[in-house]
Amino acid sequence: MHYRVFYLFDRSGEAISSASAVEMSAKAICEQLLPRLQTEDDYLGLIDTQETILQILYEPSQHRYWVELPVDAAKASYGRYMELDALKECILTLPDVFERESIPGLEYRPW
Repeated sequence: MHYRVFYLFDRSGEAISSASAVEMSAKAICEQLLPRLQTEDDYLGLIDTQETILQILYEPSQHRYWVELPVDAAKASYGRYMELDALKECILTLPDVFERESIPGLEYRPW
């Protein structure tokens, strides 16, 4: 599966905006981008075929990732924490279109 991706890696200063997102395979995302999430300011976004965004943020102090589907209109998101192996499995099995049901355990969280 391929998705468009955008990101910010704070230490290196590398960034691609959502407007300039580049296409990558799920496997390449897992191998090349996930390891680069190292600080709390880093983030990674995946955009599906319907323009739905899945955001991934790293919490270095807890060695875990916050994975969320933002709902801008509600100023909230559906998200959950994942360990690295679970996150890789999640990305490799994502469908063409991201839906809450495609990621088990998501909880509603207002911003």
